[in-house]
Amino acid sequence: MEHLFLNVFNVVLPVLICAGIGYGLALTKTPFDNKVIGGIVSKVGYPTLIISHLATTNLDVSTFLDMMSAAALAVAGFGVLGFVALKMLRLPVRAFLTPLMHGNVGNIGLPITLLALGDAGMAYTMAFVVVVLISIFTVGMWIPAGEFSPKKLATSPIIYAVAASLILMSTGTSLPQPIAKSFDILGGLSIPLMLLTLGHTLAMLKISSLGRAVLLTGLHLLMAVGIASALIWFFGFTGTERGALILCCLMPSSVATYLFIDQHLPEYGPDVAGFILVSTLTTILVLPVALSIWV
Repeated sequence: MEHLFLNVFNVVLPVLICAGIGYGLALTKTPFDNKVIGGIVSKVGYPTLIISHLATTNLDVSTFLDMMSAAALAVAGFGVLGFVALKMLRLPVRAFLTPLMHGNVGNIGLPITLLALGDAGMAYTMAFVVVVLISIFTVGMWIPAGEFSPKKLATSPIIYAVAASLILMSTGTSLPQPIAKSFDILGGLSIPLMLLTLGHTLAMLKISSLGRAVLLTGLHLLMAVGIASALIWFFGFTGTERGALILCCLMPSSVATYLFIDQHLPEYGPDVAGFILVSTLTTILVLPVALSIWV
């Protein structure tokens, strides 16, 4: 048992250290532009990471598509259950549904699954990341803004990166060596930049209602366990697929969603910030348990 928890600690600690450095940058007021770095990651880092990783991973296309389907159902499940719960709690849907729907599978999920489950686990998490990112930058923006904008979907580089990856995977085609190496370098920027951004953003958040944050965090965890269990049963996932799905469902609320709430519903920004911060800290406690018992 001691050896098991040591392995779990070795998985979680590097993520905490990297995020902690970002937190330290905020405390020391080191110049750090979240929007610029976020743009680089979403427009360059994520697409190149997806292509470089999936093109070289021995993963069946149908299995990858199954995980994408599971991810879409998970996001939909969080959306439906979250909508009902917010209505019952009499909390504004426009303010809290987006953070309840979207987990931080990019900043935390990718490094955790890579360290815990290896390249195959990270490839499955990529499928989850793709779906969640597309949802965040479409539905996740539309809900707080109260408007529909398909242009964001059509101009997302991530969609074209996924299409290119599926073609390469299904045909067994390899990228030319110079391009493959370039994509490896650019894609390698993503995870450290995401973790630094996570820590920096958490340091800048201001909490309004701790009680509400704890309530929403507990609700999110209950939904995560139920949704993960249902999807594992439905798809019959085992092994690495099962572990990746569980970890992705347990991810805390995405930091990116705070930006949309702060932009369109600033009066609820501190409440959403509190939820994101508490859910992130809670996940740090939950992950070792999940990794040692459930995964």
